[in-house]
Amino acid sequence: MGVIWPDLTHRDPHWPEHMDDPHCDLPRLHRTYAQFGAVNAFVSGWRAVYWRELRPLLSRSREFTLLDIGCGGGDVPLKLRRWAARDGYTLDITAIDADSRAIEYAQTLSQPGLRFRRALSSDLVLEGERFDFVISNHLLHHLRVPELLGVLRDSEALCRIKAVHSDLERAGLAYAAFKLWATPFFRNSFIVEDGLSSIRRSFTPAELRALVPEQWRVRRQVPFHTLLTYSVAHDA
Repeated sequence: MGVIWPDLTHRDPHWPEHMDDPHCDLPRLHRTYAQFGAVNAFVSGWRAVYWRELRPLLSRSREFTLLDIGCGGGDVPLKLRRWAARDGYTLDITAIDADSRAIEYAQTLSQPGLRFRRALSSDLVLEGERFDFVISNHLLHHLRVPELLGVLRDSEALCRIKAVHSDLERAGLAYAAFKLWATPFFRNSFIVEDGLSSIRRSFTPAELRALVPEQWRVRRQVPFHTLLTYSVAHDA
C-alpha cells in the first residue's frame, strides 16, 4: 500500500478497496470470499456476539428469522445458523448484498433455512418484510454517513426484536496488528490490502456516538471492533 503508518486521526471514507472495483480480478475476489471465514473467526468476534446478543433472546418454542445486510461471502450467516442449531434453536436466515458477485459466490453455501439474495435493505423495507433480528458485519465503514443512517433506519423498520451491527474500529494498534498478523497468511487475495483500507475507512466509537440516533447503543468490542445495537420492546 506504500504507507505503513497512515494518519488515522480522521476517517478516510474515500480510500479505495479492491473488492469494490467492479473490474477487479475475479479469481482473487473469490479467494478473498473464501478466506473471510478464517479472518472473521479471528477478528470479528461473532461467536461472542451470538452468545451475548442473540442467544439469550432465542427460544426452542418457535422459529426465529434473521436478516444479514451486506453478507459478502456468506460465512457469518452460515455460522450463526450452525451455532443456533447446535444449541437447539431454529434460525431462518436471509442474507443480502448489493454486489451480484458476492451473491453468486455465497449461493454456493445456500441450504435449507439459509438463502442469499441481491438486494438493499431499503428494498426489503419497501416490500414490507420483517425479521426478528437484523445484523451486519463489516458493512458500516463502506458507507457514507447518509447511507449509514439510512441502514440504521431500515434496521429499525425491519427488526422485531433486535438489530446488531458490528464493524471495525479505526485505531493505530488495530492497523499494525492486522498488518503483522494477516500478511503471512493471506496471499493471492485482497484480504490484507482491503483489510487495512477498511480500518482507514472505519469509525471510532466516539464518532459513531455523535452520529447515530439516541436509541442506538454504541460500545467497544474486543478486538478493535465497535458494536451498534438497537432493541425493540418485547411486545413489538
